[in-house]
Amino acid sequence: MSHIENIPGAERLMQALLALETREECHAFLEDICTIKEMQDIAQRLEVAFMLDEGKNYQEISKATGASTATISRVKKCLVYGSNGYRMVLDRAKGKEEA
Repeated sequence: MSHIENIPGAERLMQALLALETREECHAFLEDICTIKEMQDIAQRLEVAFMLDEGKNYQEISKATGASTATISRVKKCLVYGSNGYRMVLDRAKGKEEA
């Protein structure tokens, strides 16, 4: 069982995300539900994941994204030992870029 399942409302949030059908719907939902800081943090973590996957080192990633080494380390830990959420997104994004 993941720690997300213990968060009240998490199931409803996941269903809401799965209900989004277009980029515009996703944009509208994220704009409404997230603060600017939350969006910046989430976007930064995803960018860190992409850069780690490209073989960039912590110094390059920190300079390019402004992420702390603690954030980079946490993302790397999730890439290596996590639930494969980052890996799934990275692989699917790469597949779309190649298509």
